[in-house]
Amino acid sequence: MAGKPAVLNAAVQEGELLTTGAAGYIYIKTVDNGMFILRPNTEARIASYHIDAANPANTRIKLELLRGVARSQSGEAVKLARQNFRFNTPVAAIGVRGTDFTVFTDQEVSRVAVLSGGITMSGFGGGCRPEGSGPCEGAMARELSASQRGQLLQVQRSQAAPQLLQGGSLSPDVVAPPRSDEPAGKLGGAAAATGAEPSLDPRKSNSLQQIVANQAVGGDKSTVIDKTPEVVTPPAVVEPVAPLRTVNWGRWQAVAGQPATTTLSKSDADRLAFNDAFVLFRSKDGTAYVTPEHGSVGFNLSQSEAYVKNQSTAVVTAASVENGKLLVDFDKSQFTTSFDLLTQGERFALKNTGEVTRDGQMFGGAVLGSGGANTINVNGVLSGKGDATYLFQGRLDATRTVSGVTYWTK
Repeated sequence: MAGKPAVLNAAVQEGELLTTGAAGYIYIKTVDNGMFILRPNTEARIASYHIDAANPANTRIKLELLRGVARSQSGEAVKLARQNFRFNTPVAAIGVRGTDFTVFTDQEVSRVAVLSGGITMSGFGGGCRPEGSGPCEGAMARELSASQRGQLLQVQRSQAAPQLLQGGSLSPDVVAPPRSDEPAGKLGGAAAATGAEPSLDPRKSNSLQQIVANQAVGGDKSTVIDKTPEVVTPPAVVEPVAPLRTVNWGRWQAVAGQPATTTLSKSDADRLAFNDAFVLFRSKDGTAYVTPEHGSVGFNLSQSEAYVKNQSTAVVTAASVENGKLLVDFDKSQFTTSFDLLTQGERFALKNTGEVTRDGQMFGGAVLGSGGANTINVNGVLSGKGDATYLFQGRLDATRTVSGVTYWTK
């Protein structure tokens, strides 16, 4: 560690600068059974590591790689609160999907390769800022998964969208290869059990536990601290946490020949919204979702169902939805959505901008827009699992109204 040699089993605190020299490696085991590994000629910092297993929405984890090569292997708390994890470099922000990945960076360029799971990466700019928390998931974000073997994402300074490149000599593992004793996969077993059990409360903790420092370095010289102890350590205990509250919807009455699939009330769920045909519920049981304070995320339309009713004749016909867009801006607590509604050879451009509450609900009122584009009434919710659902209703003209439901995924 900077200014002093690393010590086997010593605690690493938030904000503490970690530095390795030309032959230095530091292995850090987190209280939620994850790993943070620094390879030679590297500087990094644990900006924050607060875990709340009872309410993962309160978990906040932020790692910073200033230069060199580091590997991050997600712990249990990260997997339960992916929306609150951020890995910063001088030029980019990285979020996870429950992941094991390696990163190289200097002051001008960053590259990331994935060993398991997947990541999302974005250059700084627009709504993606270094001081933010959680992943940046706007239009410039790009994803990389372990299935894209041999590839990596690269961001250069002042470049918002990452480039997908072939790894080769650019791979972080080539720039700074792992030691032979670095864990090859998921934590567990003797390969991961190289230190004492952390004497920290994993439910609410701001500390990390350094477990391996075979050649930990302070400054430019290498100092051999100790050899890896041959001890099998039990896995860290993290109390089970209830899953996030579930969201579901259905037709509460028969419409255009389609039968009802639910009622307007459920004993095990809270009704969030309903329109002429559909009702939206969120379960009472489960962990409450809390939206990130910063960043943005775009969704793709996955499913939809809509019906147009002629108020004069009471005839109801099915309609279809195309070209759907949904963007949520957490900085502004706002969403913007639009799509084309097709009914009997006519096309209507529908849209709305509304509010997003801290628990993920979306509200937007309806007014007739200009230029022939109608603004629909929207009531929906973000699930916290990477998807969103909203009901919509609006007027197409003097005699026709539309009711529908849309389901969105990343």
